[in-house]
Parts: sequence; structure tokens; C-alpha cells
Amino acid sequence: KVAIKGIERELICPACKELFTHPLILPCQHNVCHKCVKEILFAFEDSFADGGSESSNQSSPRIRISASSMDRIDRINRSGRKRNSLTPRSTLFPCPGCQRDIDLGERGINGLFRNFTLETIVERYRQAARAAVAIMCDFCKPPPQESTKSCMDCSASYCNECFKIHHPWGTVKAQHEYVGPTTNFRPKILMCPEHEMERVNMYCEICRRPVCHLCKLGGGHANHRVTTMSTAYKTLKEKLSKDIEYLISKESQVKAHITQLDLLLKETECNSERAKQEASQSFEKLYHVLEEKKSAALRAIETSKNIRLEKLQTQVEEYQGLLENNGLVGYAQEVLKETDPSCFVQTAKQLHVRIQKATESLKSFRPAAETTFEDFVVDTAKQEDILGDLSFHSNGLEIPEINEEQSRMYNKALICWECPGKTDSADIYVLEYHKLNREDESVTWQKTEVCGKSKILSDLDEDSSYTFRVRGYKGSICSPWSREVILRTPPAPVFSFLFDDKCGYNNEHLQLNPRRTSVESRAGFPLLLGSERLQVGCYTTLDYIIGDTGIAKGKHFWAFHVEAYSYLVKVGVVPSNKIQKLFHNTHDVTSPRYEQDSGHDSGSEDAFFDSSQPCTLVTLGMKKFFIPATPAAPKDPASRILPLPSCLGICLDCDKGRVGFYDAGRMKCLYECEVDCSGIMYPAFALMGGAAVHLEEAVTAKYREYHDDI
Repeated sequence: KVAIKGIERELICPACKELFTHPLILPCQHNVCHKCVKEILFAFEDSFADGGSESSNQSSPRIRISASSMDRIDRINRSGRKRNSLTPRSTLFPCPGCQRDIDLGERGINGLFRNFTLETIVERYRQAARAAVAIMCDFCKPPPQESTKSCMDCSASYCNECFKIHHPWGTVKAQHEYVGPTTNFRPKILMCPEHEMERVNMYCEICRRPVCHLCKLGGGHANHRVTTMSTAYKTLKEKLSKDIEYLISKESQVKAHITQLDLLLKETECNSERAKQEASQSFEKLYHVLEEKKSAALRAIETSKNIRLEKLQTQVEEYQGLLENNGLVGYAQEVLKETDPSCFVQTAKQLHVRIQKATESLKSFRPAAETTFEDFVVDTAKQEDILGDLSFHSNGLEIPEINEEQSRMYNKALICWECPGKTDSADIYVLEYHKLNREDESVTWQKTEVCGKSKILSDLDEDSSYTFRVRGYKGSICSPWSREVILRTPPAPVFSFLFDDKCGYNNEHLQLNPRRTSVESRAGFPLLLGSERLQVGCYTTLDYIIGDTGIAKGKHFWAFHVEAYSYLVKVGVVPSNKIQKLFHNTHDVTSPRYEQDSGHDSGSEDAFFDSSQPCTLVTLGMKKFFIPATPAAPKDPASRILPLPSCLGICLDCDKGRVGFYDAGRMKCLYECEVDCSGIMYPAFALMGGAAVHLEEAVTAKYREYHDDI
């Protein structure tokens, strides 16, 4: 048998770190003291009331909420979940055992089972720990006698005399169940916490908890797979017995592992000391390099200072010589006293040259040396950035990868990344980015810290390319940088609009979603009825829809998705003065006269057809993008057909009178042409057959939270 003292680790509550007291079984199968559950929930309420401040934990000395738990409080608070009582509609509880948020359901802690088996084991452990301390009789007059038995029905302890008095022979109490002296009294029948008058007699295999017949009939376990309590007892006991026998049979292997772990402990100690020494040596090398650079810089400054002081001192002496009766002036005054012309001329010629130089220097005074030391300023900005990134590079942290498919560049930039192993091993991520500029050789990375795996940036320039990279941090350890990804911003500010459900909208052929961000055309009965009378060809028209907002000036960009199954879609712009003509256009767009293989596609007919159109549109369909047939376009029809991008964009420049059609995923222009912008311009769409168009949603924080929930 396993010694009772060897299992103390299993009897400690993960919240208060003490022996369990009335433990409750959580849905995650971990056990927590009943009092600890209450205190944690109260601490959560205080944290929400105080905005998640750590000061709210001071009122509960038995437990401490870790930093990770506080982070979860903030996350739940941001999600809008309400926690105003111990039994709200849906109570989330942060399990201290598995560090996950557990849903306690509508009944909260009232719906949890008390773990009587664990409670009994704890009591046996306590008795073994205090074997010398006797349990006294609860009914003796002072002084109380040592108890000899405890009644499980009365939940009390008795000595022999008191037991006879309170359980007289021939009465109902004489039939009570009694055991040795104990302080752990448990009910003889386990009752259902949801239906308090019903005993549990089944076991739910889905929720892994006992239930009563009412739970199965109409409660939360109605559709769950259940089994009888006796079957569950037998099955679980057999499994547990086999597993215990297996572990006991592997005792020698366990001891070998313990020995190996002891060696690993010692090896870890030695390796950590070696790592400390290597780190100290690395920093010592840096110190030496810095000291040498510092000494060289100070020597250079000192040498320059001495040279400058010498030059300035010489200049001072020269100017002092210009004073009366001093230096050069005094010498010249003495020369003027010479009366012999020949001797005077011999001396005065050279002296006059010196006097002239002194006079010129006096007129244009300039110090012989600079007083500033701007040339000796040490620029350590780059080195500081490098030292700031100085950390331990570990192979234990996975290198994150930027997900280009989920990342978006629209009104704002949404950068998403993930770890290959799908595990969030890093505590925090650092996202860096910089603008690509061929003129600037130096690169300055902008840095932002992120707790999750996505970041929205709003300070990027339009029509520019940016490089992004990300790395993960766990304490002082960081992963290598991810592969750099280049993304391009839209060529103009994003223009927001919805589909217009009033102007020319044909609700028989087109269907709008409630938010007016998607339109769908169905090839149903209206199309069949329209062509039922015809025997040759199919003469139908396109169904048009426009945006509810127009553009009068400036440069604007918008994006949208065309479903891959779409048969025919046209997209572009239309001026306000041609909207009526657009919705009343009766041109035959699907007649055999205009089909590619009909033999009637003459150039003159195409020119007439293009010039007669009221708006500028390009054709999409069958997963293809068709470049319009213009004089500048390739003559080969096959070269004018491109694969349909997953996201398309339109850039309208009213000032220059041009419209461009873009692959919005790469921000690459596919086709550009001139357009008449004399009136207010509206986004225009035309659909025929089975087709659908979805407007691109603006990037917002709520947008990201919505897609995270999905």
C-alpha cells in the first residue's frame, strides 16, 4: 500500500496551497476548496469593479490571482461578459489548476458536486498526521472524554457512555451507521445539485459527472450518452485498478527515471552556471570594446582641445602686441625714432608688411580655432537599438509566420501571424515595419508590442510598400525574426458606400443582404420567363445596381469580392447624368451578334457598341478578368484574359479623369483608362445569371474581434 504521507501533493488545493476543505469538482475535473471558489469569484467581481486593478486582491489573504489570471480578467471584461453575482446566467471561473476559463453554467457553484472521496482521504491524512491528538466526545460534560466512535447519521462523535445514551437499544437511532472517531461526515446518499430532492443514479459520459433521472429526461443532459451508476462504477474502477497495477509493476522503471531526473537536475545546475559565465564573458567583451572606444574618443577630444588652445593663445599674444607700447606697436614706435633715412628704410620695409597684416586681421577678425566640438559627437542611436534587441535567442520558441492571406491593407493595415506548431508559446510579440524607399539607404524600423497574434496599424502612407516582420518573446528569451513580408497600401483613400436599394434597384432579379454590403443575382424563373418566347438566341439585359454615395472630386479607392461561381459581372463607374440611361438601356448584350464565335464581331460593330455605353465598365466572369478591347490592348484575345483575383479594387481619380482596376490583394493595376468626370461619379455594378458581389469591409477593431470569434 502507498503510505498516506506520500500523497500530500495530491491533497493540496491549487488556490490556497493548503489541504482541501470541502473540495468541489469543476467541469474540467480539477478540485478546489469551496471557500476558494467563492473568494476567487468575489475577487473577479472586485477586479471588474476596479477596472482589473491588482489592489482588489488584497482583501483575500488565502488566495492570490496570478498575472495570467488578471490578463484573463481583462479579456473577459473586454468581451462584454457580465459577472454580477455568484450564479449569473453564465459564470466563467478561472481554474487555478489548468489556467483555463471554465463555464460553470447557470447555477454557478451551486451546480458543482462536493468530492466526498477526496474529503475522506484528506481526513485520513490529517488523522495520520495528528495520531497523538484524540477526537473528543461532543456530548460529555466537562471535562470531555475521548471519543470511541462517530455516527455518520448524526454527524457527531461519542464516547461509549454517550453513544448508549443517545442511541438506545430498540430505537431507530440504534440502526445508525457508526465508524471510528472522525471529523469527516459525509452523506450516505449523493444528491443531485440541480434537483436537490433526487439522488444521482446515472453517469453522463459526455460531461463526466453523475446525474439524476430528471437531468436525463428534461435537463441539460437530455441528449447526452449516459450509463447506470453501477456500470460506470465498475468500468472506472476496473480501469483505475489496471492503471495502478501497471504503474506499480513499472516501479523499477519509475525509479530509473527518478535517478535520471536527479542527474538532469545536477546537469541543469552545472549548465546554468556555465551559461552565466559565458554571458558574463560576452558582456565583458562588450565592456572592453566600449572602454577602448571611450578612451580613444576622449583622447581625440583632448588632442583637439590642446591644438585649439595653442592656436587661440598664439592669436591672443599677437593681438596683445597691437597695444600701445607693447609688442609690435611698441617696436614700431621705437623704429619711428630712427633719423637716418637709410637705416630707417632698411628696417621699416619688413615692419610695414607686418603692420599691414595686423591691420587687415583687425578689420576682419576671426578666431584661429572653433570652440565647438560638434565633430566629436558620438552617434549611438543604431548601437542602442542593437543593444535593445540584445537577448537570448532560443530554438525553443517557434518562429512566427506572417499570414499574407489573412493580412489586409485597406483603410487600415491588419497584420496577422501564426506559429507553425499552432501553439502560443510566446508571452508577447514585437511587430516591426518600415516604408520601402529607394532613395533612403538607412532603414528605421518602427516597433510595436502585441499581446495577441494580430495588429491594426493606422499610420501608414497611401500608395506605399511596407516591409513587416515579427518575433516572439517569452521573458528574456526571444525567437528569431520571421520572414519579411512586403505589403502595399491602396493607391488612394478608401471610399465607403453601400449598395443603393432605391435608385433603379430591381428586387425581382437582385437580392441585397440586410446590411446592403452584398448583392446576388439568381438565374431563376424571371430569366426563363424572359427567354421563353424566343426560339433563337437569348436576348436579355444586365441588372444594374449603383452605390448610394457619389464622388465629386479627389482620388478614391474601393474594393470588393466577386464570387467564383459568377457567370457575368461588370464593374466600374457611372456619372450622375447617365444613370437614367443606364437603367433604361435596351442593348442586346448576349445576342449571337456579339458572341465571339458568331462571325459577326466586326471591328466597326465593337467600336459602335463601346462608344454607346453610358458608363465605364470591365467584364468579369467564370473566374476570369477581361481587359477591354481598345487600340492599346493586345490584339490576341487570349492575352486580354487574366485570372480573376480574389479581391478587386477600383481607383477613381476625378481630378485627372482616370479610372484604374486593381488586384486589391497585391495592389497591382490590371487596367486603366480615361473617364469623363464632368458629373458626380457613382460606383456601378451589373450582374447576369448566377453571380454575387460583396463589398470589402473596413478594417476596425470590432472587425477583428468578430472574425476571431468565428
